[in-house]
Amino acid sequence: MTTTSTGYVALLRGINVGGRARVPMQTLRELLAAIGGTGIRTHLQSGNAVFTHEDTDPQALAAALQQALADELGLTITCMVRTAEDLRRVVAANPFDMTGVDGSRFLVVFLAGPVPLDRLAAIDREAYAPDEIRPGEREIYAYFPDSIRDSKLAARLTDRGLGMPATNRNWNTVTKLAEIAGS
Repeated sequence: MTTTSTGYVALLRGINVGGRARVPMQTLRELLAAIGGTGIRTHLQSGNAVFTHEDTDPQALAAALQQALADELGLTITCMVRTAEDLRRVVAANPFDMTGVDGSRFLVVFLAGPVPLDRLAAIDREAYAPDEIRPGEREIYAYFPDSIRDSKLAARLTDRGLGMPATNRNWNTVTKLAEIAGS
């Protein structure tokens, strides 16, 4: 009997930022291996990993990784796991024309569930111009042409503002993870 593995991308929220929730990438690779991941590669120091696994349930893998982080490091960290195919969909479905866009000022906000359209509808988008958002399936695309750091709209794209767990990555990271996951 032949087993097949699926490619995945793990996105951990809020690690290695400002000295909080320190998770060395070697430790992350070891934890992913401990839950059955293979072919593990990390990207940057901010909780991005590409791996394969025989399990076909990304939510179960996210829960297993969260539990491993809690058991081994005593940390409560939100983990999202997407298939490599889903990440490629996210890249292909980007509703923005990226001509001339600085990828470090363009975010994809990954969500634990479908986009809460009611919460997005409650945002007066004109009040936040020139910042822009557009919904995807389980992600929100957000462009901050002046700065993410000072954006009041970015502050609305959080767990509290969206009513569900969320983590974001800039476009440069998203496209690099999709590239790594495809190789």
